[in-house]
Amino acid sequence: MDEYSYLTDIFVRRNQDILGGNLVGIYLHGSAVMGCFNSLKSDLDFIIVIKDDIPNAAKRAYMDMVVALNRQAPEKGVELSIVKENVCSPFVYPTPFELHFSIAHLDWYQTAPCDYIEKMRGTDKDLAAHFTIIYHRGKALCGKPIHEVFSEVSREYYFDSIWGDIENAQEEIIENPTYIILNLCRVLAWQRENLILSKSEGGRWGLSNIPEQYAGLIAGALTEYESHNPNPAYDGKPVEACAKEYADYMLTQIKSGR
Repeated sequence: MDEYSYLTDIFVRRNQDILGGNLVGIYLHGSAVMGCFNSLKSDLDFIIVIKDDIPNAAKRAYMDMVVALNRQAPEKGVELSIVKENVCSPFVYPTPFELHFSIAHLDWYQTAPCDYIEKMRGTDKDLAAHFTIIYHRGKALCGKPIHEVFSEVSREYYFDSIWGDIENAQEEIIENPTYIILNLCRVLAWQRENLILSKSEGGRWGLSNIPEQYAGLIAGALTEYESHNPNPAYDGKPVEACAKEYADYMLTQIKSGR
């Protein structure tokens, strides 16, 4: 992550230039603050908190800035949401956002910027998960301290947020095995022990707390996630051989704790 510290410094200064006195703070979350950043597989995750509405002209300048900086970002790019301070504490769910960007939306902005500026706002349940990581493990890059801006997200809202990532695990695990395998571990770790973990930490927790028959699958996912290996062998077998059984077991365990 140190290799991108210059980029976060520039990002902070550009935010201050564009948002001025409207800026409350910029908060880093995700793998960059959880010790598992991989420049080939991680993005840079930011939440930007503001006081008041942003005029469309300022949004356009902001997006142009983000798109330019995104060219220097890791392969998965920058992901960010701008939210108002009054939805952070007390926490509002589903959480309204004023602007969002990830590389999934890059083409939309580049081909129809006015349409993007008009329509890229709404609510996002994922923000409950992001705010939780910020509250417990995030980093304030500038502005107010985290606990002055964010209140703790309730278990009900946090679970509803993360459930959306795993509820279709039995189908999605074949297409995206590493993400689903490790994500199921960290959700169960939170369900059982209230732990807020990265995917790497979740996998290690799984190796110690999930039946041994799934150890090879989890270890393979960890190896792939932490290295540059694009096609790992999970326990010496194709993923399909045991992945769906694993997903079914994990979902049953997670549901039993609801």
